Amino acid sequence: MITEDMQMAMQGMYPSIIGTCDAEGMPNTTVISQTYYVDDNHVAISHQFFNKTIRNIRAVPKACLVITHPEQGNHWKLQLEYSHAESEGDLFERMSMQLEAIASMVGMEDVFELKAAEIFKVLSVEAL
Repeated sequence: MITEDMQMAMQGMYPSIIGTCDAEGMPNTTVISQTYYVDDNHVAISHQFFNKTIRNIRAVPKACLVITHPEQGNHWKLQLEYSHAESEGDLFERMSMQLEAIASMVGMEDVFELKAAEIFKVLSVEAL
């Protein structure tokens, strides 16, 4: 489901945008520093600051994510279903190192700290 072009959009060059809703249906959007390719059917989102987003995902485990190709400017909308969080292990360590590189590029080395890798199943993909 996730193509090679889409994987390029998950390199941290452009932030992603995630949309969620709380249990009452109130929407929330936030900018994500890092969307990470896990496999053809899963992505991980860096959990750093987004407390409201996490509360929403725990209440309603669905999300909509928009990613952008860094060279071509293509956009894709991914419909996601929350799976689980990882706060240790190989995936967490790889995401943490990539997040450190992203933070270094934007001069925020002491601000970005990965709390968890939030894993989602990709339900559908739509080119925008």
